[in-house]
Amino acid sequence: MGRTYIVEETVGQYLSNISLQGKTFVSGLLIGQCTSQKDYVILATRTPPKEEHSENLKHPKAKLDNLDEEWATEHANQVSRMLPGGLLVLGVFIITTLELANDFQNALRRLIFAVEKSISRKRIWNFTEEEVLERVTLHICSSTKKICCRTYDIHDPKSSAKPADWKYQNGLSTSWLSLECTVHINIHIPLSTTSISYTLEKNTKNGLIRWAKQIENGMYLINGQVKDEDCDLLEGQKKSRGNTQATSHSFDVRVLTQLLLNSDHRSTAMVQVCSGSVNLKGAVKCRAYIHSNKPKVKDAVQAVKRDILNTVADRCEILFEDLLLNEMPEKKVMNSTKEFHILPHRVFVPIPGSTVMLCDYKFGDESAEEIRDHFIEMFDHMIQIEDLEIAEEINTAYVSSSINSQSPLDDIDDEQPKQPIKTTIVLKMQQNIGTIAAFAVALLAAGISFHYFSD
Repeated sequence: MGRTYIVEETVGQYLSNISLQGKTFVSGLLIGQCTSQKDYVILATRTPPKEEHSENLKHPKAKLDNLDEEWATEHANQVSRMLPGGLLVLGVFIITTLELANDFQNALRRLIFAVEKSISRKRIWNFTEEEVLERVTLHICSSTKKICCRTYDIHDPKSSAKPADWKYQNGLSTSWLSLECTVHINIHIPLSTTSISYTLEKNTKNGLIRWAKQIENGMYLINGQVKDEDCDLLEGQKKSRGNTQATSHSFDVRVLTQLLLNSDHRSTAMVQVCSGSVNLKGAVKCRAYIHSNKPKVKDAVQAVKRDILNTVADRCEILFEDLLLNEMPEKKVMNSTKEFHILPHRVFVPIPGSTVMLCDYKFGDESAEEIRDHFIEMFDHMIQIEDLEIAEEINTAYVSSSINSQSPLDDIDDEQPKQPIKTTIVLKMQQNIGTIAAFAVALLAAGISFHYFSD
């Protein structure tokens, strides 16, 4: 028997309301949560329409072979960034005319593998052996409304399609549980001379992968307690009649990482000749969600871990993209005496009729209207500006900008602010051998600094 997909009823309404508008097909993403027993689909979003050239308009009856995988996978990458811990792109859907109703399977197969390959390339974590690695494809005929639901093993390119059950349920995510934490990070990434040919983005990602192991091996306190990973997350919680107590239940999570290795572990010191370093320091807001159907502690902790890793890696990636778009070549950056860049801070927005919230990242010069429009474009759902929840402040960011290149190391403390301030991730670039430039990071803050040293 195949996988069972429990689907929010509003997803079915959304899919049935999609109009082809003269096209032969429309594709999109299915978003939700995987469990060992079944999967939950709480959201669907169509791929944003791409501007077509005039010559393409003369031939509207394009075949499924012409499905733009590159455009669809880029949409999946953007959406994946906007999902909190616990949520994944579970699969893809396609709605076709009756004429193409028998030609969809190959297109869906290519699309689901392309989407997963593109998303996984950016991750700094790996799936566990126990996790289900099947992803769903859904075909809907626009005329007959007939549904065909199948799954593929995404780690086996030769896997064949398996039938799956697609069942609707009202109010599926109205009682999901949220887990929130603020994680203080202090990551030092040396840039060795052997990796000088790598881009800053690749060097930073390699460093984050090493840091990810600390997060994976950390200890997680839920509401101040260490719980056995196989325990029910709701064990010991008071439940009112009808289990309404869990409707808006939120858990506070604290992360403890090891400072020293155990005595049975041996480590080897390594000396590297470095051309510079990347320092990421501060605190970030993390949020994860999990279903309320007897959730396990290990699943909740895993969702939190992945949100921590995703939000730090995504912010770095967004910054590098922004630098490229603003035509700031790497050589120009490296030759600068010092440069400061504010990384985006996190913004949350609720899914209507659900306790789950999506997220996005906002630079200081971006307006609330731009963030709202980006949400609408990516998820094809209307939201209001007043629904935006900015998790981290940016208005009073403090960065020292008057550091003399010859200033001694002892002068660093003088650069610190007199009082704690709210800020966000700060990127700082400095060039000069033996010189460390100080910057201030405090409450709800995170800072990233690049130090470049001359020969």
